[in-house]
Amino acid sequence: MIARLAILLLLILILPTRPAYAETIVLGLSESEVGITATFDGSDILVFGAVKREAPIPEGEPLDIIIAVTGPLTPVTVRKKARRFGIWVNTEAARISSAPSFYAVATTRPLDQMLRDTDDLRHSITIPRAIRSIGNEVEDTAAFTEALIRIRAEEGLYSLLEGAVELTDQTLFRTRISLPANLIEGRYDARIYLAREGHVIDTYEAPIIVRKIGLERWLFNLAQSQPFLYGLLTISLAIVLGWAASFAFQSFRR
Repeated sequence: MIARLAILLLLILILPTRPAYAETIVLGLSESEVGITATFDGSDILVFGAVKREAPIPEGEPLDIIIAVTGPLTPVTVRKKARRFGIWVNTEAARISSAPSFYAVATTRPLDQMLRDTDDLRHSITIPRAIRSIGNEVEDTAAFTEALIRIRAEEGLYSLLEGAVELTDQTLFRTRISLPANLIEGRYDARIYLAREGHVIDTYEAPIIVRKIGLERWLFNLAQSQPFLYGLLTISLAIVLGWAASFAFQSFRR
């Protein structure tokens, strides 16, 4: 018994101390579900909320807010191409075991000024930390991760929006996250982090469901549940459209 108490006391002494903050997040979303249709060209999600306190606002560094919206995690293979004998061929490949299909981070100020590396490592907030690459045989895995980030940033799937979170009186906050048209279905999570002096002191998470609706949903379900019927429908539609185009062309010539 005495040995256990001594071990507990030792752990208390060696663990890093952190100020006790009595601040928590109260969150709201303008939309909790996004429907993908044939005319879907993207959407905006308004993330807003407030900071609930049990004591006056602490003195010192101001409160910081980080808002991250992440899409379903999927494995990705990133390939490197090189010119060989006049043609471009794949020379190396790295397997990214888990990467968000969509990832947007909005902050109140530059991220490297408001978040310590240890807290980023613990919560995987920055884009590189949100991507996991393990079990690769290539030496320069970081280069493949950077390439994936660059490609998806160009497609509008990854973004870092520093200074995009409006914070009023260190209590009310809001930001707008743009969702591109090339989203995949699944559960997206809006995560909010409260930070003071570089430490995350509270987190909150809310889901956003992205799914196909209307005719797109019916065709998707048909392709998954009855692929043979879906194939016949596709062939029939192609024949009808081809015939209609030929008929219109012949009528135009006359």
